[in-house]
Amino acid sequence: MVRFISLVLLLTLSLGIAPPAQASFCRNSHDHLICILSIKRSAKNYWEYRAAVSIDGMKRPIEVYNCRDRLWVRQDGSIIPFEPNSPGELICNFVHK
Repeated sequence: MVRFISLVLLLTLSLGIAPPAQASFCRNSHDHLICILSIKRSAKNYWEYRAAVSIDGMKRPIEVYNCRDRLWVRQDGSIIPFEPNSPGELICNFVHK
Protein backbone atom coordinates (compact mmCIF):
# COMPACT_ATOMS: atom_id res chain seq x y z
CA MET A 1 0.00 0.00 0.00
CA VAL A 2 2.82 2.42 0.88
CA ARG A 3 4.51 1.67 -2.46
CA PHE A 4 1.28 2.43 -4.31
CA ILE A 5 0.85 5.79 -2.56
CA SER A 6 4.50 6.65 -3.23
CA LEU A 7 4.11 5.75 -6.89
CA VAL A 8 0.95 7.84 -7.27
CA LEU A 9 2.60 10.81 -5.53
CA LEU A 10 5.69 10.50 -7.71
CA LEU A 11 3.63 10.34 -10.92
CA THR A 12 1.46 13.26 -9.86
CA LEU A 13 4.45 15.48 -9.12
CA SER A 14 6.38 14.45 -12.22
CA LEU A 15 3.42 15.16 -14.50
CA GLY A 16 2.88 18.60 -13.02
CA ILE A 17 -0.63 17.84 -11.83
CA ALA A 18 -0.06 19.17 -8.31
CA PRO A 19 -1.46 22.65 -7.56
CA PRO A 20 0.85 25.54 -6.63
CA ALA A 21 2.28 24.79 -3.19
CA GLN A 22 1.87 28.23 -1.58
CA ALA A 23 -0.95 29.82 -3.53
CA SER A 24 -3.98 30.61 -1.45
CA PHE A 25 -6.07 32.17 -4.23
CA CYS A 26 -5.54 32.24 -8.00
CA ARG A 27 -7.48 33.85 -10.81
CA ASN A 28 -7.08 33.91 -14.59
CA SER A 29 -7.15 37.47 -15.82
CA HIS A 30 -6.67 38.31 -19.50
CA ASP A 31 -4.35 35.39 -20.31
CA HIS A 32 -2.39 35.75 -17.04
CA LEU A 33 -2.58 33.62 -13.91
CA ILE A 34 -2.45 35.89 -10.86
CA CYS A 35 -2.06 34.19 -7.46
CA ILE A 36 -2.15 35.78 -4.02
CA LEU A 37 0.56 33.90 -2.13
CA SER A 38 0.24 35.75 1.17
CA ILE A 39 -1.79 38.71 2.33
CA LYS A 40 -1.93 40.74 5.55
CA ARG A 41 -4.07 43.77 6.37
CA SER A 42 -2.41 46.79 7.94
CA ALA A 43 -3.44 47.35 11.55
CA LYS A 44 -3.07 51.13 11.27
CA ASN A 45 -4.57 51.66 7.80
CA TYR A 46 -7.29 49.06 7.31
CA TRP A 47 -7.52 49.84 3.57
CA GLU A 48 -3.90 48.78 2.97
CA TYR A 49 -2.76 45.22 2.40
CA ARG A 50 0.76 43.79 2.27
CA ALA A 51 0.70 40.98 -0.21
CA ALA A 52 3.02 38.70 -2.13
CA VAL A 53 1.66 37.72 -5.53
CA SER A 54 2.81 35.70 -8.50
CA ILE A 55 1.97 36.44 -12.10
CA ASP A 56 2.28 33.48 -14.47
CA GLY A 57 4.40 31.67 -11.87
CA MET A 58 6.85 34.56 -11.37
CA LYS A 59 6.81 35.45 -7.66
CA ARG A 60 6.91 39.14 -6.77
CA PRO A 61 8.09 40.50 -3.42
CA ILE A 62 5.71 41.67 -0.70
CA GLU A 63 4.33 45.08 -1.66
CA VAL A 64 1.63 47.41 -0.32
CA TYR A 65 -1.74 47.66 -2.07
CA ASN A 66 -3.86 50.69 -1.09
CA CYS A 67 -7.49 49.80 -1.81
CA ARG A 68 -8.88 53.22 -0.82
CA ASP A 69 -6.80 55.25 -3.29
CA ARG A 70 -6.28 52.33 -5.73
CA LEU A 71 -2.48 52.62 -5.53
CA TRP A 72 0.33 50.08 -5.45
CA VAL A 73 3.50 50.93 -3.49
CA ARG A 74 6.51 49.00 -4.76
CA GLN A 75 9.47 48.01 -2.56
CA ASP A 76 11.57 50.87 -3.97
CA GLY A 77 8.90 53.36 -2.81
CA SER A 78 7.47 54.18 -6.21
CA ILE A 79 3.69 54.63 -6.27
CA ILE A 80 1.73 53.26 -9.22
CA PRO A 81 -2.03 53.50 -9.82
CA PHE A 82 -3.91 50.24 -10.33
CA GLU A 83 -4.49 49.14 -13.89
CA PRO A 84 -7.57 47.16 -14.95
CA ASN A 85 -7.15 43.43 -14.22
CA SER A 86 -3.97 44.04 -12.20
CA PRO A 87 -2.96 42.24 -8.99
CA GLY A 88 -4.11 45.28 -7.01
CA GLU A 89 -7.62 45.03 -8.45
CA LEU A 90 -7.68 41.32 -7.67
CA ILE A 91 -6.54 41.84 -4.07
CA CYS A 92 -9.04 44.61 -3.36
CA ASN A 93 -11.92 42.76 -4.96
CA PHE A 94 -10.98 39.57 -3.09
CA VAL A 95 -10.84 41.14 0.38
CA HIS A 96 -13.96 43.28 -0.01
CA LYS A 97 -16.34 40.41 -0.79
